Amino acid sequence: MIIKAKPLPFSLLVFFGKTLIWLLKRKFRKIVVHPTEEIARNSSYIFMSNHFSFLDGFIAGYLLKRELYDKGLFKGVYIMVLEKQIQQNRWITKFGGFSVAPGTASVKESLAYAAELLSEPGNVLLLYPQGKIESNHVDYMNIKNGINEIVPQIKGNCQLLWSTNLIDYYEGIKPSLYCHLLNCGTNVDFDFEKLKQQINEHHAQALKKQVRFPRS
Repeated sequence: MIIKAKPLPFSLLVFFGKTLIWLLKRKFRKIVVHPTEEIARNSSYIFMSNHFSFLDGFIAGYLLKRELYDKGLFKGVYIMVLEKQIQQNRWITKFGGFSVAPGTASVKESLAYAAELLSEPGNVLLLYPQGKIESNHVDYMNIKNGINEIVPQIKGNCQLLWSTNLIDYYEGIKPSLYCHLLNCGTNVDFDFEKLKQQINEHHAQALKKQVRFPRS
């Protein structure tokens, strides 16, 4: 049986979100966002990104505020968390966390619950489809199958968004954060193989843009 999310009142979540974003801005010298085309309205959202550090949740919060909340498109954010982590840290459920236990019978229940949340416009599911932390400069990402189990169960409209997040120092003492966003389509035209190709091609292009002095 899964442990479901029990979010705090929205006003408190917004307060905590703004505090985390303030901390994030203190961490980085600058944050540069390369936006995608217009975000869909009257839709839920799957927001995905590469998974490379402890700060990934902070970065996602910043991008969700900028791209969804500030545009009046945001209702609540949810994230699948390993069951063991939630059992040890129940407070995670207050920030939209719900459990998943890979290799057990409850996995299907977790995926169905995710799809149920995404059937409500304005809800966001935060996913790191690599399934593990890797360097932000890997040249290929192996996208796990979980999203392929969630999307077909969604009722209503859902837009899939991706962000390749990269860090470089260049001349700064503090690092700078570069976020390259991509519109991956919707649940209506979803194709898992196409999604994997889209993400990796976009990630490769983001890495190429990031290199200040590429080889001739």
